[in-house]
Amino acid sequence: MTSATSAHRPTTHHPTTQEPATDDPVVVDRREGPWGEVVLRRRAERMEIISNGCFLMDTSDGTSERLLVRAALDALDTADGPGRPTPPGPRRDGPARVLIGGLGVGFSLAEAAADPRAGRITVVERESAVVEWHTVGDAPLARFSAGALARDDVRCVRADLLDHLRTTDERYDAICLDIDNGPDWTVTEGNAALYGAAGLRLLRGRLAPGGVLAVWSAAASEPFEERLRAAFPRVTRREVPVLVARGVPDVVYLASA
Repeated sequence: MTSATSAHRPTTHHPTTQEPATDDPVVVDRREGPWGEVVLRRRAERMEIISNGCFLMDTSDGTSERLLVRAALDALDTADGPGRPTPPGPRRDGPARVLIGGLGVGFSLAEAAADPRAGRITVVERESAVVEWHTVGDAPLARFSAGALARDDVRCVRADLLDHLRTTDERYDAICLDIDNGPDWTVTEGNAALYGAAGLRLLRGRLAPGGVLAVWSAAASEPFEERLRAAFPRVTRREVPVLVARGVPDVVYLASA
């Protein structure tokens, strides 16, 4: 099964004067679900999502998650997709239909909801607990998704991403994927199918004419980039600087037909 829960490598955190001296995590909620245990933790001023003991992501930054969406929408405004010059007039007849794979802590959704170029937004998340952390009770993650799940133009699909792609008739102007640490570091083994040749054909088939696929990765992956170039005629790679302690830059791949 393919997880639609965002997964990022952990960042090195340095306490500030506003934070407690200890950086020990405090469990906010713990759930058992169809895919195992999922935990929401608070560590000083940031929140963390842990799945089956594996760190998925936290709220310490969000720069690359926001760039994922912004770069996809920027590419839609170009003449022929990623890497092409911007034409003098709008490319589409109306706002972009956006699919976000993985809700996570909500940075990507918040970015899409705040951008006037985005119209109907569909976010696919298989973990009910993650959705509820944004919507139920005190909703500890709601401020990071800016309450976007309550909007009429935002639809949340609680499903495995591959299942949704295989069963939906919808076509999207932008598909933004942030469900793993990248094509080479997936949350579950089944996720690898999304980044293979068949998965890329499926993703391309769910794009509207002129649509853009954006994929987040914790590091560059040459094998994935080769498969991406075999599936799409236009591919670019954007690097996102990160904290020195984290090493190599994050990467956002952009592809269009």
